[in-house]
Amino acid sequence: MSLDATAREANLRDSIKRYFVDNLVTAEGVQVSFDRGLSTPKVQGTDVDRWVAISLGTIEMGTMSSAIVTIYCCSKMDSEGFKLAQLRDKVMGYLVDPNATDGYARITLYRSHPTEAWTNIGGMVVIIETESPVMEAEDNSKIKAITITLRWSSKI
Repeated sequence: MSLDATAREANLRDSIKRYFVDNLVTAEGVQVSFDRGLSTPKVQGTDVDRWVAISLGTIEMGTMSSAIVTIYCCSKMDSEGFKLAQLRDKVMGYLVDPNATDGYARITLYRSHPTEAWTNIGGMVVIIETESPVMEAEDNSKIKAITITLRWSSKI
């Protein structure tokens, strides 16, 4: 017996990745990495000076499922933290929706497939939980963590 598409972790991961790639990489030109730590990504062999690392945490499946996602905004060569502040603002712009009556952004939940078109099977509500103070790494990178909870209806 197989899981319903709304309860598949693969669909959850692919949907999150698509949302951030479409919005941050394609629309904003910000490099994004997924579940790979905070190491600086390289573009054509060159380190970037700002990037976002996304990590999927605890998943709870039920009729109202939830997943914790931590979004690390990172910058290098940023002595006063201005690049980090700008990056944080870009990211937050995709986590809220001022046009929605509740202010919450939605991320489309897709049934993903490696060779066929993806199918929209629902939406996940984005709830911002916490935002860390600026942290500094040994290499002088600046990091700010934004933790969100995604909630969606699923069949288990």
